[in-house]
Amino acid sequence: MDLDEIICHGEGLTLPREFAERMRVMLGDQFEAFCASYRKPVHPSLRVNTLKISPDRLKEIAPFIGDTVPWQENGFYYPADGDIRPGKHPLHEAGAYYIQEASAMLPASLCPPVPGDRILDLCAAPGGKATQLVAALCGEGLLVANEIHPGRAAILSQNMERMGVRNAVVVNVAPAELSKKFPAFFDKIVVDAPCSGEGMFRKEADAVTMWSPENVSLCATRQAEILDEATKMLAQGGYLVYSTCTFAPAENEGVVLAFLSRHPEFEVIPSDQPAVVASRESGLLDGGRPEWAEGYENYPEELCQQVKHAYRVFPHHCDGEGHFAVLLRKADVEAASSANEGKKKSRKPEKQNGNKGKADPVAVAVSLFEEFCREVMGGVPDFVADTVPCLFGDKLHLIPKALCGDTNPTEALKGLRILRAGLCAGTVIGLDRGKGRFEPDHALALAGGNRAFDVDFDSACAYLRGETIPCSLRGWYTVSYCGLPLGWGKASDGVMKNHYPKGLRW
Repeated sequence: MDLDEIICHGEGLTLPREFAERMRVMLGDQFEAFCASYRKPVHPSLRVNTLKISPDRLKEIAPFIGDTVPWQENGFYYPADGDIRPGKHPLHEAGAYYIQEASAMLPASLCPPVPGDRILDLCAAPGGKATQLVAALCGEGLLVANEIHPGRAAILSQNMERMGVRNAVVVNVAPAELSKKFPAFFDKIVVDAPCSGEGMFRKEADAVTMWSPENVSLCATRQAEILDEATKMLAQGGYLVYSTCTFAPAENEGVVLAFLSRHPEFEVIPSDQPAVVASRESGLLDGGRPEWAEGYENYPEELCQQVKHAYRVFPHHCDGEGHFAVLLRKADVEAASSANEGKKKSRKPEKQNGNKGKADPVAVAVSLFEEFCREVMGGVPDFVADTVPCLFGDKLHLIPKALCGDTNPTEALKGLRILRAGLCAGTVIGLDRGKGRFEPDHALALAGGNRAFDVDFDSACAYLRGETIPCSLRGWYTVSYCGLPLGWGKASDGVMKNHYPKGLRW
């Protein structure tokens, strides 16, 4: 086959010659099938947000839902050329699902969290893996989602809000800054590392034009640095998932072999999740190939055998783009003493206002919030009991106790750039006068549990455009579609006034 004639998915882009030559050596007689996959149409997919809806219920109200993604029971394919655009649908804005490439669902599927875990997604934007991880927590425990690039971190924060996440903190710092704050703190960590993006050539033209052997090497160096910081934050006996969306062995098997050599306290283990096991046994998922890594013969045979437990997604074997993922476990040595060193010591919360004789602003804000809850939500939600209230300016945030225990949240978050601290409940207007009124935040509506005003499809679309809706009610309601909240509305004088954020409107 003439390498110069390999065209990327009919887009007129030739694959980098050095990349194609390397893949031909790696794949041998499978190379032609691999090349043919670039001419297959992309099969898009989405993942159901089980914080809000069950897969069975979504199938009832979303006619575009197709076959299940083999390694993720909550993931589904949908037609690329259908009449309905899932990304421009009220159910999407309600956070019923997250549009996510099927292969990208694999890393978080290898070792899903259990309720109560403390999880870190170290390279989290735009939020697919983060929202998958936090959904598995079922509202219990903590997710810290970090992204080093400010613009991408903002998108991550918006997606966490849309999915109705309450028990997460979104931060925008370098891994080295984060590891100083959370030594031996997390039960599970996912590192979906920045990479050369070879697995996305079929979907993203920029990945092709930016590719070079030098960039592959730079990415491998950066990935090693990120992993080394991640190890500092993982508790004894914890699990670390490392993944990339590249085929490059230097960024995959090579990085893992070098990591195991530097960190003998870690071992690679196969996932025990039934859907992952079945996908591997059926050949949809390939295993790691240590012999593809340059210099693999210099590593102990034991480490090479471990790397075979990694997972590779090839587009000529399944409906998905290129991906690599591996599950590592940290030895549980001296767990009782070592793991606890990084856990925050509990102490009584410090008041945020030490002026004697004046009303505590946090107490005033909480009182107004609870009054609003009793009026609009039928009572204070149960999840509030597992949070610590905190004021950032005039905004009331409910921060998971799993982050700070009984410690003042400002101490736990001090020195970090925070984009989202737990759930932003709302704004207290007039707080500087010791009293005021409570204005609910959009995030509180999407978190659910509120008095709902359910509308049909056309009215939902009108609401998302920022229009008012005829209504005979009075007071605050969440405007909802198929029982899923879209945002706030305040009814009076025969209309539901629109409080959908202007920056999100269609």
